[in-house]
Amino acid sequence: MKRLLVLSLVLSLPALAQRPEYTPDVPVEKWSGKTIVLIGAHADDDANSHGTLALLQAHGNQVYVVTLTTGNVGTQDPNLSRTQLAEIRRHEELAALAELGIPADHYINLGYDDGLLEFEDRKAVVENLVRWIRKLRPTVLMSWDPGKNYQRWHKSDHRAASYLSADAARAAMWRLLFEGQITQEGLKEYMIPENLFYNDYDHDDENTWVDISEFVEKKVNAFAKYVSQYGPGWKNYKANLSDTELKQMKDDTRTHVRMKDGKPVEGFRYYKGLPDGLGK
Repeated sequence: MKRLLVLSLVLSLPALAQRPEYTPDVPVEKWSGKTIVLIGAHADDDANSHGTLALLQAHGNQVYVVTLTTGNVGTQDPNLSRTQLAEIRRHEELAALAELGIPADHYINLGYDDGLLEFEDRKAVVENLVRWIRKLRPTVLMSWDPGKNYQRWHKSDHRAASYLSADAARAAMWRLLFEGQITQEGLKEYMIPENLFYNDYDHDDENTWVDISEFVEKKVNAFAKYVSQYGPGWKNYKANLSDTELKQMKDDTRTHVRMKDGKPVEGFRYYKGLPDGLGK
């Protein structure tokens, strides 16, 4: 009986070693030297995390933003074409990231159509994301939260992006999945060790809050670049807002900054461990 007990304990050790963690060992505010990749569906999805991204960039981390779609549908202006809107949204995103201190060559757009992401070839999209994960080898993945213990509802493209990101994180660690990337492109399998999941309306699963006190104005200034998506530009796009319109956009952004214990924060669900447990 004693032998069986010892054997059982030995066999359980790997499982214990891989047990997930739900709070970072070091507060996010003190992270340095990490590579962070944020995956979103649209240019502006990263706005949920602009304060945190600015903080991470300022503290010596390498921050990359991967956007799955061109955003070529999101407007109520009847005079904009899909081609025009895609170019506008790329310009806005680059301007927003510049406000955060993130270099233009750290922005990657995969070029899928806005509004139709869940109808793309899932295998092809995951393969594309796996390639970037294996290239950039991020310490931390930031993405839409796929859900904890249940499938979280998001609007269409956000829902698709959350699961495509999670599926790519799992696939990237297996050498025989998308093997050509390894045998022909010189990449190597890779497991992302840490995750910060964000959400835009339901914050019940958050377990980590980042103090963005020093970066609120960067967040405000970055958000003000999304003229085609917010304020008067939503229905009647114009590249340059009046001083009054710009002030209104910035004031609106400030009113939506979340507060916790008297400090401005951004909240996340942190997860560390094997990617198979992202939703547990």
